Amino acid sequence: MDKKKILVVDDERDLVEIMTFRLKGAGYDVLTAYDGQEALDRARRDKPDLIILDLMLPKIDGYKVCGMLKFDTRFKKIPVILFTARAQEADRNTGKEVGADAYITKPFESQALLDKIEELLKR
Repeated sequence: MDKKKILVVDDERDLVEIMTFRLKGAGYDVLTAYDGQEALDRARRDKPDLIILDLMLPKIDGYKVCGMLKFDTRFKKIPVILFTARAQEADRNTGKEVGADAYITKPFESQALLDKIEELLKR
């Protein structure tokens, strides 16, 4: 079976390392990006199976990145999990508007994140 590719996008390098470690441990291939522009470039080039996307990113914020991918027919089927410290209802609603498939707030339960990834990849 092919390993699923997950793109992790966050400007906090320590967090990206922790998530990469956990995801690889769960059997996924992990791609990384540290700002919105890099995230778009990687998503378009590498076509990951799922994207975990921080909202507050340098260059282009996570909402814009998500929207740009979701409104592009080549990438709209890639599930996107918005991953952020912003827990306001308005933030969640904006996430829905730009097409995010899930919204997980930091600090996070790694098992909850893995369960959500598995659920989205089965769709």
